[in-house]
Amino acid sequence: MKAKLILETGEVFQGKAFGYISETVGELVFNTSMTGYQELLTDPSYYGQIVITTYPLIGNYGINLEDMQSKGIKVKGFVIKEEAKLPNNFRCELSIGAFLKQNKIMGIKGLDTRYLTKLIRDKGTMKAIITTKELTQKELKEKFDNFTNEEAVKNVTCKEKYRISGIGKKVGILDFGIKENIIESFKKRECDITVFPAYTKSEEILNSDIEAIFLSNGPGDPKDIPEIIENIKKLAGKKPIWGICLGHQLLSLALGGNTVKLKFGHRGGNHPVRDLEKNKIYITSQNHGYVVDKLPKGATLTHINLNDNSVEGMKIENLNIRSVQFHPEAAPGPEETAYIFDDFLKMLD
Repeated sequence: MKAKLILETGEVFQGKAFGYISETVGELVFNTSMTGYQELLTDPSYYGQIVITTYPLIGNYGINLEDMQSKGIKVKGFVIKEEAKLPNNFRCELSIGAFLKQNKIMGIKGLDTRYLTKLIRDKGTMKAIITTKELTQKELKEKFDNFTNEEAVKNVTCKEKYRISGIGKKVGILDFGIKENIIESFKKRECDITVFPAYTKSEEILNSDIEAIFLSNGPGDPKDIPEIIENIKKLAGKKPIWGICLGHQLLSLALGGNTVKLKFGHRGGNHPVRDLEKNKIYITSQNHGYVVDKLPKGATLTHINLNDNSVEGMKIENLNIRSVQFHPEAAPGPEETAYIFDDFLKMLD
């Protein structure tokens, strides 16, 4: 079936629908990873977004449900160049098309994804629609105007507190849309984990049997959730805190820093970051559209992005706070920054 990708700026691209045939609207972004499309699709940080993959062939090793980063697909739509017709891997359970259909997610294939990526790099991220219908300009405007991602965190956080028992450090996690591999990274280190919904009050968190607080990744603009920022202010200085991605941005805002939206974001598994404390360069996994452009008072810069010199990490010694913008848990992407989890647990000693 024929389908169209219609951009907010007016461009229209013809392709073929696959997955679940419907209509979808979201923010159009691109990811440069060569593998890991399943982890990408199920990453809650992509909630509200239509994702383009720059790698041309998607689905060649199929889908294996053990590798999901959350319960179900979180993207609003999927844009690819070519769908692999015969996935080949001993762990394969279903095809990419069947996976999208099962999760009721619209996809479009047969597009020049490299060209679309260059377009976004020039013009910035924008809203887009994938549809099989003929829409009038009035209908398009209404759909674009009605789309919002302000409640993204509310839609992806866990609904109630839960615990994963362990014999190690007692870590409390605030779930803003946490990836499964972050929890797995703590489980590998035998941590006793308590996961709290995003909007849990600071009093409940501090009264729980935990030694430290972890602020997870998640979707959307950190400035859309002021109540969580206020909550983090009350937590600062009470227990050691560490944040990743959205957690890093929220920490910065809570303590007097600032965030801005990037033109086209950092999304992929090949972003070079310098660890200023170790004086080493690491290739990192990244997925964010916002970045800290002003550090809080008293914060020290610990990591920088070597592509654009943006902030990738900070610490505040007197409050026992550390955070990074990249994803040390990978999934997908390189795993060489997993030492960040060990550094965090050393803070508790």
